[in-house]
Amino acid sequence: MEKGNLTVEEFVLLGFLDLPKLREFLFGIFFFSYMIILAGNGLIIIITIRDQTLHKLMYLFLRNLSFLEICYTSVTLPRMLMSLQTQDGTISFLSCATQMCFLLILGATECFLLAVMAYDRYMSICNPLRYPIIMSRKVCILLAAASWISGILVQIGLTGQIFSLPFCDSNKLNHFFCDIPPVLKLACGDTSTNQLSVYAVALIFVTAPFLLILVSYVKIISTILKLPSATGRCKAFSTCSSHLIVVTLFFGSGTITYLWPKSSHSEDMDKFLSLFYTIVAPVFNPMIYSLRNKEVTVALKKFLSERFLC
Repeated sequence: MEKGNLTVEEFVLLGFLDLPKLREFLFGIFFFSYMIILAGNGLIIIITIRDQTLHKLMYLFLRNLSFLEICYTSVTLPRMLMSLQTQDGTISFLSCATQMCFLLILGATECFLLAVMAYDRYMSICNPLRYPIIMSRKVCILLAAASWISGILVQIGLTGQIFSLPFCDSNKLNHFFCDIPPVLKLACGDTSTNQLSVYAVALIFVTAPFLLILVSYVKIISTILKLPSATGRCKAFSTCSSHLIVVTLFFGSGTITYLWPKSSHSEDMDKFLSLFYTIVAPVFNPMIYSLRNKEVTVALKKFLSERFLC
């Protein structure tokens, strides 16, 4: 990789480096957010393993989602915190490529996992009699495993394609982490092939799962509205609303970043939106699922009372 007559060995993540007066405030906000993500998602993992009432298959997917959120944020937030603390956004070429690769793999996993969770809700509400047969424990474990491994080779290939480009003019990334749009902007020459690859991968790993979620919820809502009991309708909507909120947060920000034309939004907008799918969604996921799910709330209260009140 050559930059003029020089070898590009590192990038500089500008992030919040242009806001030195807000450094301590931003560090506090992001550090607090990271602690919430670790504690909140960690608690969900613990209670869904320990509490017998949460040994249902839907909580297997929730446990996977919580673990995924911890991994996803751990790829970006510690690096952001270090940059804010040291005011140094330098990241090596290999570290940048590695960070992007893990982000893409974990992002693809979340897309598929949210789609699997939507399908699980669809089978539970629309086909309750066939649900135990179709969504057996073995099938659910296979679906969860497939969500984790399905995008690995493709995302490694996409990362390799992007970082095989020559980089010139500047090594400064106007972002908090090594994401596709800011890295491609620094590449020299024609990147149209790479842009097409990004769109193709986004269609497979973002649009396809989102369409499956959409179809599932159209059928779910249609079935719920036909329920004779108002109590039954409220319970069914309550079960699904948590998942819908998470889907909206994650897919909404991700779609604008990767699929909308770049002329329709600025780099600053990309940076702002990236906070939603890397920080905001993982922070609120445990709250959304615990506050809107009575079984999780009861199990959480029981766990906390055993630990701190006894």
